[in-house]
Amino acid sequence: MSEAEHVHHQIDYIEIPVTDMDLAKRFYAEAFGWAFTDYAPVYAGIRKQGGGEVGGLRLEESVTPGGPLIILYSADLEASLAAVQGAGGRIVQEIFSFPGGRRFHFEDPSGHELAVWSDR
Repeated sequence: MSEAEHVHHQIDYIEIPVTDMDLAKRFYAEAFGWAFTDYAPVYAGIRKQGGGEVGGLRLEESVTPGGPLIILYSADLEASLAAVQGAGGRIVQEIFSFPGGRRFHFEDPSGHELAVWSDR
């Protein structure tokens, strides 16, 4: 990626620590359709639609949940909720409204809390 494709001070890449690489890849692929580039048994890049990467999964012996909340966008919030549940995610906050739209929160298989929102 050239320097011109990067935006100064914009979030450029997110790494998610996971305790089970295969389980994490399966969960995110089933829930959100994510694809991965395996670089090593301990790292998989999260491929961006159209090329490049937006982040990665990093294998760790243990993870500490908490920290920044990663929020994904959805064009169909109810379908995303069903996909997260179908992939084995645990819903920690059902769909609720906020001034910008609606969202829900879930835990991934490693215990990280993420959210999905929609303006629809």
